[in-house]
Amino acid sequence: MAEFDFDAVVVGAGAVGLACGYALARRGLVVAVLEAGPIIGEGVSARNSEVVHGGLYYPTGSLKARLCVQGRRALYAFCDSHKVAYDKCGKLVVATNAEEVARLDGILAQAQANDVEGMAHLTKAQALALEPELNCDAALISPESGVFDSHGYMLALQGEIEAAGGAVVTSTPFEGATPLEAGGFEVRAGGDEPTVLTARRLITAPGLSAQAVAATIEGFPTATIPKGHYGKGVYFRLTGKAPFARLVYPPPIPGALGTHYRRDLGGQAVFGPDLAYVDSLDYSVDPARAPEFYRYIRKFWPSLPDGALAPDYAGIRPKLHGPGEKQPDFRIDGPEAHGMADLVTLFGIESPGLTSSLAIGEEVAGRLGL
Repeated sequence: MAEFDFDAVVVGAGAVGLACGYALARRGLVVAVLEAGPIIGEGVSARNSEVVHGGLYYPTGSLKARLCVQGRRALYAFCDSHKVAYDKCGKLVVATNAEEVARLDGILAQAQANDVEGMAHLTKAQALALEPELNCDAALISPESGVFDSHGYMLALQGEIEAAGGAVVTSTPFEGATPLEAGGFEVRAGGDEPTVLTARRLITAPGLSAQAVAATIEGFPTATIPKGHYGKGVYFRLTGKAPFARLVYPPPIPGALGTHYRRDLGGQAVFGPDLAYVDSLDYSVDPARAPEFYRYIRKFWPSLPDGALAPDYAGIRPKLHGPGEKQPDFRIDGPEAHGMADLVTLFGIESPGLTSSLAIGEEVAGRLGL
């Protein structure tokens, strides 16, 4: 029987890659997680809303619907057991006109089909009783939604992998893999100390570089690699007191959840992200986007003061759909999709990937027959 350096190699030390490593480590495997950057979780995982999503919107039976709900339940339990900070503050989906009021019924029905707990319809009076500064005609409440410390979460996952005898190695880009005749993979890693190692199983979860990474695996059928798109979203921070305790979301926009409000764990108000398709990894925030934010936010918070928004940060999501196209499901491709044993490739893990991450790790383990 072949001897391997590791039972599994995971490419990418963001939340999803680390959660995959954790799921495998829990099954007794010795795992190496390779990260191209100098620190864990500095890509998609570092530039998001840190929202724990309820699982309201995703089509019945989709991976997003199932893994978001499973992942959220597991995430709160993990945060409790690992002392990771979170605030299960709840979320209001608000309608500010008659058309949006009509959409709430569909969102509520979808959430209930997805087994999201505690969902309820609120009248205008009920919503204002919870959040007096809100402007809305009606709302839905999702009491299971919240915000959490995503970096603390990733550090806890890293700790679990290392405690199980594995390794999380930064500044070590994955440069390709070759299937071995007896099974498993030879993996080439770069960086200051390039190395070649062997692994029984290989999982790729590198976020924005998922397509490029898959293309470096010898024998991988390139026809199965989906086209990727960069979806940029910027955030603006409020100078002044946070107006709402709960998350506030308008109904979703095509291809995304839309610009929303959250109060972060430090008590400050943040709005975003919007959505613009871009061709490069440009994380700058253009202050000229502010007027559109003011217009959008004042639909549900009319008393937003002039000059109160400051450019904050930007994130880029790994989308599998372009402008005007229908938003697809996560792609978690095992041997049934690409024909290569002991390999799982992940594509398009955008929102709700962070919330779903623990469940994605379990799904990956299952695709590997573990």
